[in-house]
Amino acid sequence: MKREDISRILLIQTAYIGDVILMTPLVESLREIVPTAHIDVLINHSNASVLAGHPHINELLLWNKKKQKNRNLLRLLQKIRANKYDAVLNCHRYFSTRLLTVLSGANQKVGFYRRSLIPWYDIQVPHQLRGNQHEVDRNLALLKALLPTNDETQLKRCPRLYPSESDQEKILMYQVGKYLCIAPTSVWFTKQFPAEKWVKLINTLPFKGKIYLLGAPNDYEACENIRQQSKRDSVENLAGKLSLLQSAILMKGAVLNYVNDSAPLHLASAMNAPVCAVFCSTIPEFGFTPLSDFSEIIDVGTSLTCRPCGVHGHRACPEKHFRCAADIDVGRLVKVFQKAQLPR
Repeated sequence: MKREDISRILLIQTAYIGDVILMTPLVESLREIVPTAHIDVLINHSNASVLAGHPHINELLLWNKKKQKNRNLLRLLQKIRANKYDAVLNCHRYFSTRLLTVLSGANQKVGFYRRSLIPWYDIQVPHQLRGNQHEVDRNLALLKALLPTNDETQLKRCPRLYPSESDQEKILMYQVGKYLCIAPTSVWFTKQFPAEKWVKLINTLPFKGKIYLLGAPNDYEACENIRQQSKRDSVENLAGKLSLLQSAILMKGAVLNYVNDSAPLHLASAMNAPVCAVFCSTIPEFGFTPLSDFSEIIDVGTSLTCRPCGVHGHRACPEKHFRCAADIDVGRLVKVFQKAQLPR
């Protein structure tokens, strides 16, 4: 397909917040390659705030999966067909959005190949989790398949978000002196570094500034438990008090951000914030590692035959020992903090 043939394009990613953030390089790259194109993005309605104010997105299409899921999907399909897209790029790999893409009426339908499904797309691209390829590059492969380019500089690998001025202003009150951020929770239990280890880290760190605990409203209790068990008065629980974009701003100014293999990791990448990412049941080789200039990964290594136990994680350890987290020495996280203090 030629660039001049594209005036309207739709990107689809209805998975988790982190997946949406890792799709943003596609938006940046498209705006670079086809600057006049009308770019729409379809995401889960609960993730809408993360793309609020994005200057390169013309319209956000929101799918409410929690209420009247199929009826809302049908409404979206009607809207998509009415919009008459020249191309649809689907970063999501599952049946519902695959069907949406196929029925979109777009001239070119691009998505990831799945062996178990009929090859309905006009252009299919392999998606290999164990190929040591970053998810950003897998997404960009969709664009390269649609619009081959010899100029790799047009392909933007860094995720990017656009907080508003009001977001910036709200965070100023917390950005007094040096501070650290810790995002201790995850949707999946086996992706979470245990609370008692976060407490030990807080009590061990040779740091005198503020330590902010970040998370969603439903993470407040878990963060409060960590705060109360720590021995520092400087720990403040901000779970549920900041939006995603406000959390991203706060992370950008931190001396270091401690995160799990979860959405805050990708917030850090989008803001080029210094980050130490702890991988428990999942592995870096899946391709969801941090992209910040200063980024360190801590995991248990290859000593466990049961790791990884899945792509996303589980509600509980299948082996009932959770050694992928328990065997990680907190001292290794302290050393990352010390490394972050060095001039860069």
